Amino acid sequence: MATRPRARRLRRALLAALVTASVAVPVSGAARPAAVPAPAPAALAPLTAATPAALAERYAAGRDGILAAERAAAHHGDRARAATLRELAAPTRQFLSFDGRDGGRTAEVVGDLARAERVAVLVPGSDTSLDTYERFRAGAVALQRELGGRSAVIAWLGYGTPGTVSPDVLTPALAGAAAPHLVAFLDELAVAKPAARVSLLCHSYGSVVCARAAADLRAADIILYGSPGTGADTVRDLHTKATVWAGRSAGDWVGHVPHVRLHVPFATLGFGTDPVSGAFGARTFDAGSGGHGDYLRPGSVPLRSLARIVAGEYAAVSRDA
Repeated sequence: MATRPRARRLRRALLAALVTASVAVPVSGAARPAAVPAPAPAALAPLTAATPAALAERYAAGRDGILAAERAAAHHGDRARAATLRELAAPTRQFLSFDGRDGGRTAEVVGDLARAERVAVLVPGSDTSLDTYERFRAGAVALQRELGGRSAVIAWLGYGTPGTVSPDVLTPALAGAAAPHLVAFLDELAVAKPAARVSLLCHSYGSVVCARAAADLRAADIILYGSPGTGADTVRDLHTKATVWAGRSAGDWVGHVPHVRLHVPFATLGFGTDPVSGAFGARTFDAGSGGHGDYLRPGSVPLRSLARIVAGEYAAVSRDA
């Protein structure tokens, strides 16, 4: 009987979060990055081989798309967005795809994808857009440096992420819409790099995206970190052949999120079982003591753990016998 009062408290906490988010939406919505116009990107043929020549052609197309978006932002009078896009268009940057509309959609390669034997794909969480993109990319750079040679990291911003203070962050709706795009991207990557070991690293709300796509993902690992839950009760419910990992830092505020799932009219709120719990059944790893945004910080415990998982060095990081 003691579990019922606790469940009611968790439900009240989740509903209170929804009310708070709903009140904040009118304030935050005016500044949404989607307000900056950008042209539709040119259609791209599928990448069938990750040869240096094919990749150079794809990266050039991505650069052309970024410069077109930069011109549109400048014409719109958004100097900050235009400056950001000029930085993205630098000759050293490598975009497999780019779409400047609706806050931005990107797939940027860090490292030499043509020679890579290990490929990590990062899926971001809330509040990730072109306006905050460099923070996301910095994690990809740190991970690739930790991995070293014969590796590449792809920063995949392939969906419209929810705002941390918005009702969207409490429901799987955006994740459900994003999942097919993630599956399609990994399918293309598998064709282009059939011999590479591919790992999916899913941060925060990004773990909900990965869970919704899990059954169809072509990856060796699905790594959930800083996750509020996945919408699944157990790893078995993900129906994936990948090895599923979960980690959470001791200082991560997500540890205080109620792990419940409520079905209300027209929506489902919350994401259920805690991914680092024994009940969920994922393999766990040491994620240190940092905060929610510290998992890919250079020199950190979780960065080392994530790099070893991507490299297939399971014994070096697993907390499970």
